[in-house]
Amino acid sequence: MGRYELEYPKDATNLVKRHGERANNERGVATGVYALEKIHSLINGTQLLHVSFNPPGSPFPVTLPMIGQMGSFDRPSASLGDPLDLYIHGYVSARMFNVGRDAGAEGVPVCIAASHVDGLVLAVSAFNHSYNYRSAVLFGHAYLVTDEAEKLYAMELITDSVVPQRWRNSRLPPTGAELQSTSLLRIKIASGSAKFRDGGVVDDKHDLENEDALNSVWTGVVPIWSTMGEPIPSGHNRVDLPKYASEFFDEFSKDNKELALSAASKQPGA
Repeated sequence: MGRYELEYPKDATNLVKRHGERANNERGVATGVYALEKIHSLINGTQLLHVSFNPPGSPFPVTLPMIGQMGSFDRPSASLGDPLDLYIHGYVSARMFNVGRDAGAEGVPVCIAASHVDGLVLAVSAFNHSYNYRSAVLFGHAYLVTDEAEKLYAMELITDSVVPQRWRNSRLPPTGAELQSTSLLRIKIASGSAKFRDGGVVDDKHDLENEDALNSVWTGVVPIWSTMGEPIPSGHNRVDLPKYASEFFDEFSKDNKELALSAASKQPGA
């Protein structure tokens, strides 16, 4: 028997409502939008997360682009399908970390969003245009990391999310000034969900019977993917590009291209 797939519980906070069919394999879209592994993979594959919180005394919420990664300090071998925390880092005096420091054991309520666009979906009607995309939202409470061992764990986790193996292939150990100037937040996740769209164009029946429109409007999917260009050495670089880096750059571009093309080629309802 296969391993049971863990999911975030559905509640009023994370329930997918608009286009709820995008959680149920209709109109060419993916399933499993509450599954931990699917959501955590999307979060970890995003270069920038958008973290939102309400600063005390401010009339407006704040959304910040940040680097983060899912992981477990207590269980480093935990898989993406297990309950995990989200670690984010920044400068010690940044507003969000000051708010986290002041919140103490209560934590700071936060919302984290991640998204990838995989293609433009161009239909006969402007109202049926769409994107092929993958998106996820997490809700939780952020706590300042104070234990030095956990800080080092989170720093390595986040550094290796930029380029795998980069932490141990950088100058180590961190200096006291580096550690002192960097703060980390551990976000304990309460709930989350994801929303996906893939597949081709879905046009209404009356548009598919409109010969004038069909003869004058181009329809189809334009795949979109992120790619990495040729590395440019620094002025003081003395080292050939290491294999661990070059392989990651190549795989990053190849995997994104394959995903975008696969999403575009899926038939609606498949």
